[in-house]
Amino acid sequence: MIDFDPGSAAAPVGDGAGTGARNGGDLVVETLEALGAKTVFGIPGQHALGLFDAMGRGNLQFVSSRVENNSAFAADGYSRATGEVGVLFLSTGPGALTSLAGLQEAYATGVPMVVVASQIPLEGLGARRKGMLHQLDDQKASAANVTKSQRLIQHASGIPSAIQDAWTEAISSPQGPVWIEIPQNVLLDPIMVPPVEDALAEAADNPPRVELVREAVKWLQAAERPAIIAGGGTRRGRAEKSLLSIAEKLRAPVICTPGGNGAFPWSHELSLQSWIEDRHMTDVLEDADVLVVIGSSLGEVTSNYFTFEPRGRIIQIDAEPRVLESNRPGLGIRADAGQALAALDEALVVGHAETRPNWHGTSPEDLVKESLAKVRERLESQDLGKELKFMADIREAVPADMQTFWDMTISAYWGWSCWDAREGQFHSAQGAGGLGYGFPAAIGAAVGLETVGRPGRVLAVSGDGSSMYSISELATAKQHNVPVTWLIVDDGGYGILREYMVGAFGKATATELARPDFVKLAEAFGVPATKVTPEDVGEALEAGFATDGPNVVVVETLLKMFAPTHLPA
Repeated sequence: MIDFDPGSAAAPVGDGAGTGARNGGDLVVETLEALGAKTVFGIPGQHALGLFDAMGRGNLQFVSSRVENNSAFAADGYSRATGEVGVLFLSTGPGALTSLAGLQEAYATGVPMVVVASQIPLEGLGARRKGMLHQLDDQKASAANVTKSQRLIQHASGIPSAIQDAWTEAISSPQGPVWIEIPQNVLLDPIMVPPVEDALAEAADNPPRVELVREAVKWLQAAERPAIIAGGGTRRGRAEKSLLSIAEKLRAPVICTPGGNGAFPWSHELSLQSWIEDRHMTDVLEDADVLVVIGSSLGEVTSNYFTFEPRGRIIQIDAEPRVLESNRPGLGIRADAGQALAALDEALVVGHAETRPNWHGTSPEDLVKESLAKVRERLESQDLGKELKFMADIREAVPADMQTFWDMTISAYWGWSCWDAREGQFHSAQGAGGLGYGFPAAIGAAVGLETVGRPGRVLAVSGDGSSMYSISELATAKQHNVPVTWLIVDDGGYGILREYMVGAFGKATATELARPDFVKLAEAFGVPATKVTPEDVGEALEAGFATDGPNVVVVETLLKMFAPTHLPA
């Protein structure tokens, strides 16, 4: 069980602590509670003291990370694991800016978050250089590239409505983080605004246009070789059931992108799984006469690094209009994936296409079997036995319903393609590709699952390079007894960059790192840790899963990536 002891930084703080005088901070806390928030991530700061004082009169749980970027990752993980809105409190200037890389991941991946940042007092705003601590010319402008919108609240009476609007925007597709900043004196000054009693935020409707659905159905029901790419938007739109129904009606092979991993049953007879970077799969998708792309831009990875040259027509569904046709022309349908697929599913005639699919004399089901066999054959020809067994051992050790969080590391790149999410969920930092995501996101996930009444252990996977971005969060995990097992695969450097440089230049430069003793480092934080060989990783993980609180498993090994298929042999 996660420890929220009274008096700790993460305790429910509705125990009468604080000054007792209501201020602007109370309106923030009251509104968030009315909207359903239960947990907040962040780090206290001088300009945000009014906000933290107000938490002493509320009931929000506060989880204090050690670095703001990790707080953002934790709020992201909380949201992904629970489906709830992640809430992040930030201090002014350096604190706010340090969070931006974490927010870029949430923005790129469509994770709903409400970010409340403090700001210098009102008299310092407007780019007047008064020399105030943490002063920026325009703090919210720094967040413009990594949040859906930014709001500056200059009067306490505007706080409840602004937060309610931000929450609504965060959960409306395309989902994402929304930024609010409140000056120090607005948070601190006594107020006459009465306590917030209720707040309502409902996601804006984002249905597909009727004529576009009609046209898409016409294409699909005439198709002989339909295929489907399920991107991250499929999962965000909770469109899995509709996707399965449509695929079975059309007998269309389905492949998932890294973000869409888990959107379609891994072992289904129509599942091409997630081998999106394999040329054999690219060949299949290029041969489709109608390709449905859901919640994906057909970007770098999904297009096998822009080598994908489809010969058929494309139906592209996405809640973000800027994504539509950004890489390929097609029938663009701007809509929430869940609403769009439900409409398509309802409009498709059951059984109409049962005998139509024909991949040049091969059935879709046989095509899937043959394509997966070709992928296996290619991998088995590359001396990747250690890597295949390593990933298989992890998969075997991880319970079917456990959620996993992966950093940008070679293990994660394998996971993008080979990880069967089963009843759990696969999460990685592929949206923005920043380092340090896995462990803090897993902490946020475990806290979230406990908060919503679904307590359970979570697995984080990092490399030695990425783990150092978030090593300080061992203190957070220990302080709150968070049930996270952290697998660190230590190859003595930035492994994937090493591979890229050797492949491109014949040698690697500046990729090697001094190795700390991760076991002693974890133990210094009071977190149990063990070092094992690759052959023993499964047993070590199972032992870690059976314990209480956080623990670390370290494996020193050099893993290779499978050969890229977008480059000349």
